[in-house]
Amino acid sequence: MDVLLPRSLEEALELAAANPEVVPIAGGTDVMVELNMDLGRPETLMDVSRLPELGEWRREDGHLFLGAGVTYTRIMRELPDHMALVQASRSVGSPQIRNRGTVGGNLGTGSPAGDALPVLAAWDAEVILARAGGSTRSVPWRDYLTGVKQTAREPDELILGARWSVPRGPGSFSKIGTRNAMVIAVANLCLQVHEDGRSVRVALGSVAPTVVRAELAETFAAQAFEDAGLWDDPRATLGPDAAERFGELVADAANPIDDVRGTSGYRRYAVGVMARRALGWALADRAAA
Repeated sequence: MDVLLPRSLEEALELAAANPEVVPIAGGTDVMVELNMDLGRPETLMDVSRLPELGEWRREDGHLFLGAGVTYTRIMRELPDHMALVQASRSVGSPQIRNRGTVGGNLGTGSPAGDALPVLAAWDAEVILARAGGSTRSVPWRDYLTGVKQTAREPDELILGARWSVPRGPGSFSKIGTRNAMVIAVANLCLQVHEDGRSVRVALGSVAPTVVRAELAETFAAQAFEDAGLWDDPRATLGPDAAERFGELVADAANPIDDVRGTSGYRRYAVGVMARRALGWALADRAAA
């Protein structure tokens, strides 16, 4: 196996163009597992963990750009106001894994169980891809995630990072696993209230071939907020029937399978429960603000 060690993003892109079979590796929390379990052995690896350009994050005209090499530990420390992403980062592995793992790794693997991906979906993020020669393109998350561990990234492209419009309103990330830590999600969920757009966004992970949005539930929640006067008065109340129906619609958006981590029926039930809880947290946060 060849290992390429570029010193700059420009060099890395040139190497990717010359070696389209190359597998980029940053934290290695997915790639090394496959190697160690003999599930795959690429001919060429390229270590992008030392590229300073990928380790940056910045605010841009109401948007936030998160470089593909920013680790979960740094997200927890440097982006505390992005609560859902902080909660998702905190749920990833152990401190050692969080010190190495990146959102770029989640995007590169494209697993529906990737903990950061429902957050990016709920925030309508776009994935920024680059190739040699200075060309870049932005791909909406819906178009980027194309199947189980399949993405729209071309072989000669590298992931620069993700970019999203920062939502105003409370949000949260929830995850269910077979234990409390060091576990792949049986199901996960991100709920984000978008005050300016008067919308409620809900994204689900590990319950379909890709991360999905519960669009019927989103439409229902936004109208329920309107009917209850919640958009204008955060201290107004939402009836229990509305919360129950919201959970049912979220569960209906799931299309899970049975596997060693959980049954399809349990996954549907779980996301419904998580949805109701997340909605309750959001209502409480708005009332307390």
